Amino acid sequence: MAEETIRILVVDDHHIVRQGLVALLSTVPQFTVVAEARDGSEAVELHQKFKPDITIMDLRLPRMSGVDAITAIRAVSPQARFIVLTTFDGDEDIYRALQAGAKGYLLKGMNADELTDAIRTVHAGRTRIPTVVAERLAERVSGTELTAREHEVLRLIVQGYSNKEIGNQLHISEATVKTHINNLLSKLGVSDRTQAATTALQRGLVHLE
Repeated sequence: MAEETIRILVVDDHHIVRQGLVALLSTVPQFTVVAEARDGSEAVELHQKFKPDITIMDLRLPRMSGVDAITAIRAVSPQARFIVLTTFDGDEDIYRALQAGAKGYLLKGMNADELTDAIRTVHAGRTRIPTVVAERLAERVSGTELTAREHEVLRLIVQGYSNKEIGNQLHISEATVKTHINNLLSKLGVSDRTQAATTALQRGLVHLE
């Protein structure tokens, strides 16, 4: 009996990457790329139009992020299946994508077999997360979560603001800023602002635009 055809939507804002994925997937007889999207908004539109079996989604996209696109699509099509394919492996990125409903998470350094295996696995209703990604996720889940205010303070630290400037930005006192910083340093397991900024970027807690 012939294998069922798996219809795929590819979402990536980099033309060369997108074309490379389409070319690779086109070599697999079971796979058919039904559409390509350049940003999150287009991904939502094309998913509604083509109803693919699997969507391969980059995380950092113009107009609408990959996580927001997954959320929007699943609000309309709860059974939609996604594989995140990205260069980013910060534990916060992984957590957000999986919370949104992604069933697979691959880094762009993966080989062709890993990609095709992941597509078949997710299409079969299972989850595909590499060991290194699962370890990052376990660290995220076991960690203490930052409050919304601590996250705002951390974002401003990464942007290079002083305590006084952070207070002005958030309309809070400098003493309150220091309290938030002490709390987030403890939660991140670091001893100073520089380490906090580095950790925030590595984990995907804050992104440089």
